[in-house]
Amino acid sequence: MLRFLIKRMLLGTLTLFAVSLVAFGMFFMLPRDAVATMCEKNCNAERLERMRDELGLNDPLLDQYTGYVKGVFVGRDLGSAQGGWCDVPCLGYSYINNEEVSDIFARVIPVTLSIVIPAAILWLGLGIGLGMLSALKRGTVFDRLAIGFSLTGASMQLYFVGGILLIIFVYTLKILPPPRYVSLWESPLDWAAGLVLAWVALAFLFSAVYARLSRAQMLETLAEDYVRTARAKGLTKSKAYGRHALRAAITPIVTIAGLDVGGALGGTVITETTFGIQGLGRTAVEAVRLGDLSTIMATVLISAVFIVVANIVVDLLYAVIDPRVRLG
Repeated sequence: MLRFLIKRMLLGTLTLFAVSLVAFGMFFMLPRDAVATMCEKNCNAERLERMRDELGLNDPLLDQYTGYVKGVFVGRDLGSAQGGWCDVPCLGYSYINNEEVSDIFARVIPVTLSIVIPAAILWLGLGIGLGMLSALKRGTVFDRLAIGFSLTGASMQLYFVGGILLIIFVYTLKILPPPRYVSLWESPLDWAAGLVLAWVALAFLFSAVYARLSRAQMLETLAEDYVRTARAKGLTKSKAYGRHALRAAITPIVTIAGLDVGGALGGTVITETTFGIQGLGRTAVEAVRLGDLSTIMATVLISAVFIVVANIVVDLLYAVIDPRVRLG
């Protein structure tokens, strides 16, 4: 297990290295002058040249890249015009917001985590549970209702579901406050009240997909010879289905769940826009709109970190769920 974990971490590091190269290359491949985009409208040639020097753009490309990577791990000096020393992890300086990019992400990442993690727990529990029960009760009224629920959820868009939830619970019944982010450590009740509609909207849409997937996987697994043999040898239904069929059926679902959660952590743009919450997704969109390239590069790198970590976690879960998997 330890050997596998080290191997996956090394591969993940190489992936992040490649992503950092691409993100850094974006800065120089854009058809417009990045510095002119970040500078005010009344910038003159002297101001533009000074900004290029402050950002280190007059240095060789290799020195610029190594300086950027070094800043992520040990910090670096951005100069007095950019606030001086930038602590670890230093992701650059945003001229648009006049602050370090790390400070921006320190504010928005907890928001995105607060949206995605509780919602993921809801959609995985509801979707997998509903799909498994539907497979065990195939052909019954419950199965038909579950299929109807999954088809309904798969046919809707988040901005529509979110809008309906806002109209009903915030503006009509007025039983919930307008969506907002409050730190969990400041007030757990306000934290939940401000984000519950986002959780419900995401859980409804994602659980519909997982219900269909888990139902199909469970039906396929129940038809396997080893499950029928276990039942024929006298193993109880709960043990045969729970200990053998469920663990085999859930393995591919874990793979998709890891990708979905990792991708959502990279930025729930539509969710944050629908509910008016400033998280990683809206920050990335605004950075693109305003041409804040330092923030764009950091967003790409952080999103890649979430994806890599999610994939490592999924691979480790394989050994727990399915003992047939050999990690090495």
